Amino acid sequence: MLADCGSLILAVIAIRVSRRPARPDRTYGHGRYQTLAAYTNGLVLLALTVGVVIEAVRRLLAPPQVDGTLMLGVAALGGVANFAAFMVLSGRSSLNERGARTHVLSDLLGSAAAMIGAVIILTPGSLSADPLLSLVVSALIFRSGWQLTRDSAHVLLEGAPAEFDVGEVERELREMPSVRGVHHIHAWSLTGETPMLTLHADLIGDADRQVVLLEITQRLRQRFGIEHATVQFEEGECATPDASDDCHDSR
Repeated sequence: MLADCGSLILAVIAIRVSRRPARPDRTYGHGRYQTLAAYTNGLVLLALTVGVVIEAVRRLLAPPQVDGTLMLGVAALGGVANFAAFMVLSGRSSLNERGARTHVLSDLLGSAAAMIGAVIILTPGSLSADPLLSLVVSALIFRSGWQLTRDSAHVLLEGAPAEFDVGEVERELREMPSVRGVHHIHAWSLTGETPMLTLHADLIGDADRQVVLLEITQRLRQRFGIEHATVQFEEGECATPDASDDCHDSR
């Protein structure tokens, strides 16, 4: 529960900080704080998983005496609290909110495992039930923690948003009659949700740049949901000829 409280506090702080306006040294604003919070929560989940596995193995090697009734009561109370928190966070899609929800889910699974283990102990059953169930839950938590850490790291490393097809963007724009070629396409996001894009477009000689710019941004918005795009027009030599081999890769 302490880890859950910490993750929720971190998530709320990140949301509040991310609402601060942009400033000269952070022209994109502070939205990345949410991604950083998700990455931190993912690492904490992985560390907690290692701790649970170590404790479970220790209990398997030397099973302690357990009060099944007390264990069941505490686990039930914890499960109710975690279920309520999970329902509040359900439906949220940002990485930051996913991180907080994953922490709550890990505790919810732990409470469920503890209740099942308590029932087995009270029947009476083996004292090994609790650590064995903890190992099963640890595998599930590790998977969620790894996915959260991997996805948030992808965003922090300026990776393209999931399911974003750079090749499809190029094919779509090259079909425009005023566009001879498209290159240097770079896509990323601040929080893993809304994609951002920069690209170079090689235009035919008599193309109206302002008209083409409006057509490109409109097509990017309608076809790919890109609200923020930076388009650099070129004629003749590529502005950065040694940056890539695909400059003026015309159709």
